[in-house]
Amino acid sequence: MIGIIGAMGVEVEGLKALMEGKVSQKISGVEFTRGKINGNNVVVAACGIGKVFAGICAEIMILRYGPDYIINTGVGGTLTDKLSIGNIAVASDVVQHDMDTTALGDPAGLISGINVVNINCDEKLVGLISKAAEKEGHQYCVGTIASGDSFIADNERKKRIVETFGAIACEMEGAAIGQVCYVNGIPFAVIRAISDDADGNAHENYPQFLKEAAEHSVNVLLRVIKSLE
Repeated sequence: MIGIIGAMGVEVEGLKALMEGKVSQKISGVEFTRGKINGNNVVVAACGIGKVFAGICAEIMILRYGPDYIINTGVGGTLTDKLSIGNIAVASDVVQHDMDTTALGDPAGLISGINVVNINCDEKLVGLISKAAEKEGHQYCVGTIASGDSFIADNERKKRIVETFGAIACEMEGAAIGQVCYVNGIPFAVIRAISDDADGNAHENYPQFLKEAAEHSVNVLLRVIKSLE
């Protein structure tokens, strides 16, 4: 079973449209749709925006459906000149850029309880996603993806995240899903198609390129699902 989570419907509707034998169930306000894609059992959900919704969805998915893998897909803002709008960011690891107990002497981003900053993604999934992006003809980059409960549209905040965590992209869900997978021992990956530059123009770029970027992620994921047969 492959679990796939997007924040918004636009990020997963392309996958749901291709599912066979679909059965849906709503739990805690989240609709989970189970079926088959390329003969593989898949469960897909749009969790809602932000880390709390993402964590709720991931935990329900694990407990109710028992996926072997979870892949978080969607769009994000670029933090590197190696990625432009429409390109693909593949997470080698994830961080929560808004976790901050530095006043207590901790490093920025430390997640208390598990005492880590960077949560590593599954190497097998990272490799499969990278190959799929290449076959789809997309420019891609592998590196740290940073999550936080803010839409980054400010050069100063963008600079701080890059300087602190060395991240290549930012978004609002991946590291929360990564934390849930980490504590449950579930291999996971995070993929983001770039929808904006996370700068002063992000509020204009994001709605303009959202659908196109989401489609890029979906096309890459379809190749990954097929390769996991």
